Amino acid sequence: MSFVAILGAGAIGGAIAHRLAQRSRVGAIRLIDASGNVAAGKALDIRQSGPVERFDTLVEAADDVRAAASAVAVIVADEAAGGEWQGERGLALIRRLAEIGVTAPLVFAGTSQTALIETAYRELKIPAPRLVGSAAGALASAIRALVGLDLGISTVDVAVAGRPPAVTIAWTSATAGGALVTERVPAHRLLAISQAAPKLWPPKPYAIASATAPIVEALLDGSRRRHHAMTIVDGELGVRGRAVLLPLELGRQRVLSHARPSLSPQERTELMNAM
Repeated sequence: MSFVAILGAGAIGGAIAHRLAQRSRVGAIRLIDASGNVAAGKALDIRQSGPVERFDTLVEAADDVRAAASAVAVIVADEAAGGEWQGERGLALIRRLAEIGVTAPLVFAGTSQTALIETAYRELKIPAPRLVGSAAGALASAIRALVGLDLGISTVDVAVAGRPPAVTIAWTSATAGGALVTERVPAHRLLAISQAAPKLWPPKPYAIASATAPIVEALLDGSRRRHHAMTIVDGELGVRGRAVLLPLELGRQRVLSHARPSLSPQERTELMNAM
């Protein structure tokens, strides 16, 4: 049976495992942590909640990274004892994944892993389409939710780009209910949301899990819509080899393409300054 591996049974890893299980769109989940008892306990808790929450996704645990070798997607989260995978420790983990033959997409769910994504690309030569940062998707979701609250609707199409917490919101091309957001929301409210955006970073584990689960599912099964996430940009937007939050088309276990948001001259300048 195909499975998704989650490296780390900390708060983020546990929340993602639970959210993926709830959605019942992956065959199995393997929660991997050196603290095997913690991983096993969280896996058991999630399985036992299945009958109440009406899901039967298989959730199991392991204490060795080699258990991720045949995963269809690998989520790099946070250890129960060591926190987010980052820095030299994180790089050693990605190197180990390469050594054991992992070719699945790597989804970085931590809020402090931007540098790790970039180092995996530059130093370990992991192909850019296999590298995705999902935590930033929670920031884009929060921005859309704030606009939706102002409008009293739940579906808002707003593109967000940048390097959290510094992001540019494409207000001039944003739409809701078939109309431009700029025609429905006063300029001072849009400014207030833009100014509030950096304060929404970093998102909490549940928000990260809610953003990560559909990104993983889109990588495996494709999706009709674009998902906001970090991807490596090399030569575009005036940068090389850097991870940037953009709307992505995902499928076939890779980033298929990324969309450059339609920005006004002022928004474009703001984005360039933030890079």
